[in-house]
Amino acid sequence: MKIANREIGPNHPPLVIAEIGINHGGDLAVAKEMVRLAAGAGCEMIKHQTHIIEDEMTEEAKQIFPPNADVSIWHVMERCALSRDDEAELKRYTESLGLIWISTPFSRAAADWLETQGVPAYKIGSGEADNLPLIRHIARKGKPVILSTGMQTIETIRASVDILDQAGVEYALLECTNLYPSPAEIVSLRGVTDLKNAFPKAVVGFSDHSIGPEMALASVALGACILERHYTDTRYRKGPDIINSMDPAELRFLIDRSKEIWIAANNPKQRTAPEEDVYRFARGSVVADKDMAAGHVIREEDIWARRPGSGEIAAYDFDKVVGKRLNRAVVRNTQLKWGDLD
Repeated sequence: MKIANREIGPNHPPLVIAEIGINHGGDLAVAKEMVRLAAGAGCEMIKHQTHIIEDEMTEEAKQIFPPNADVSIWHVMERCALSRDDEAELKRYTESLGLIWISTPFSRAAADWLETQGVPAYKIGSGEADNLPLIRHIARKGKPVILSTGMQTIETIRASVDILDQAGVEYALLECTNLYPSPAEIVSLRGVTDLKNAFPKAVVGFSDHSIGPEMALASVALGACILERHYTDTRYRKGPDIINSMDPAELRFLIDRSKEIWIAANNPKQRTAPEEDVYRFARGSVVADKDMAAGHVIREEDIWARRPGSGEIAAYDFDKVVGKRLNRAVVRNTQLKWGDLD
């Protein structure tokens, strides 16, 4: 798939998405500073959350308290959501630094507003992963979609994927565990492989809510092409998502190490050119293990393999020497040559 000018897939380095989400607490200046520091860390894409609360929730939401918050989900979003003008300015500022800006719309109105801003793609969060009318509404806009699949199984996500297929949009599926933070006991790295096998048309990635970069980095070796993590300028901020957010130093670490893992994961099993000098001394050469006269028929116990590997007969040809007749006398530890053997 392609978002803006960024190609995403197995043949490209992993795309690391820094999710600011609501970590700015509704403060545009804080959000801009987060973006500035992310750009300095080498980030390519910022993800925001677009909350138009009156179209997103009913009054019942004022009675629902998320596990990671001390107020209702309504009041969390009421406090943390940017105004439309501020969000538009955040997008402008992000793009002025050369980064790609996308957002998660949590309602139909939010998706429609994002379309007026010319977003290059849409992110659908795990909470909306089976919200078929919203997914259908977003897919009809014809933009690439990144869909997190937390709290879903392969079977329950099929209807959502069918909508994306029918719309003909490019899409990615992210393995995700929706507990903030997610301990290793419930994180599913295998989910990356399961998604790849079940949905071969999808780009597959990993949306990480664990603490530390280890799970996200491990997912790259399994084929994750997108890594998404919550991000903040400093972990000393207050907020429901801060506990499992990376700071700019960890963002840089994730970008650099994930690229290295991607490179190594795609290297074939072979002896490389830089290893040749090592191979010449590290491997063994077949040598006489005792003094032997000309005409002696070599038995297995007469020879051995010892370093360096500068001899003519390598250790992997050991068995070919057994049964051959010497045409000259040799002393112990002489490197044997093919020309010594009849």
